[in-house]
Amino acid sequence: QFSKSMFRAVLLALFSQNNRLLSGGLLCFRYLAKLTSVGSIANEETCERLRGLIQRQVQICKRSIEVMDAVRRGAQLAIDECQFQFRNRRWNCSTLESMPVFGKVVTQGTREAAFVYAISAASVAFAVTRACSSGELEKCGCDRTVHGVSPEGFQWSGCSDNIAYGVAFSQSFVDVRERGKGQSSSRALMNLHNNEAGRKAILSHMRVECKCHGVSGSCEVKTCWRAMPPFRKVGNVIKEKFDGATEVEQRKVGTAKALVPRNSQFKPHTDEDLVYLEPSPDFCDRDPRTPGMLGTVGRQCNRTSKAIDGCELMCCGRGFQTEEVQLVDRCSCKFHWCCYVKCKQCPKTVEMHTCR
Repeated sequence: QFSKSMFRAVLLALFSQNNRLLSGGLLCFRYLAKLTSVGSIANEETCERLRGLIQRQVQICKRSIEVMDAVRRGAQLAIDECQFQFRNRRWNCSTLESMPVFGKVVTQGTREAAFVYAISAASVAFAVTRACSSGELEKCGCDRTVHGVSPEGFQWSGCSDNIAYGVAFSQSFVDVRERGKGQSSSRALMNLHNNEAGRKAILSHMRVECKCHGVSGSCEVKTCWRAMPPFRKVGNVIKEKFDGATEVEQRKVGTAKALVPRNSQFKPHTDEDLVYLEPSPDFCDRDPRTPGMLGTVGRQCNRTSKAIDGCELMCCGRGFQTEEVQLVDRCSCKFHWCCYVKCKQCPKTVEMHTCR
């Protein structure tokens, strides 16, 4: 099990130009992720010192200093969500502090890389939009295009999330490196497609939230606003797209280059689907020559599960070992007036299974 600090490098995938790792980008995002609220990006000189950004990104940073703290929060959001979604899989979105990033997991065009790009682009859009709605940013606020009376008869009011601004910022800042290559390489096309699919996971699940006004809680008048889904919902959607991702290849369609399904019998992917270029490794064994390939030795598994978290699949047929572990849980909790809950500490013995 790895600490959160070990996942800092994940957002390098946002800015890799080709199939090899850009160490400069890694240094930049390690620095971004480790900044505290006190040591935030406060001036243009800081943007210049963020190694790994291309010049156009530095320019965006300088023009949008106040937005960069939201980008930093988005980085952490993506890391946490990736770790949650892959917590029971052989690849669990982890790396070691001494390793540059996920190695071939994100530098090659696998479906894991597709997920990382999508969740990262979505997290930047989400965090920037949230900063707009909370009044942190002078450049944006609530979405004032949502007003008047809806066809359903309720009054648009409140603070609708300005998702258009968040998506536009994510497109300009996250996609700029790929677009700088002229969108000609298959990996650039893959990255751009998955970035947009991540953002569409938010756009396609915007919801209407309402509040009733009236005597004794009646709903004589109802005011509503548009809100983003919880980011956990966004992560769930992108994870579903990961499970059904389409393997593609680059072909010339008319005068343009495009990604099409490698198997012509498969239906074309949509803008909301994830795409990848090459199969994933099995992630069973640690490969010291490939940073990020940590293997599953020592990973906990579920002895009774037949799914990927089960010991048979998680341990890749190597078997597992079982040991009894003493844990302490809270129990016999009682509410005391006023106002606290008091619990006893109850020891219990559980079996823990780990891969050989």
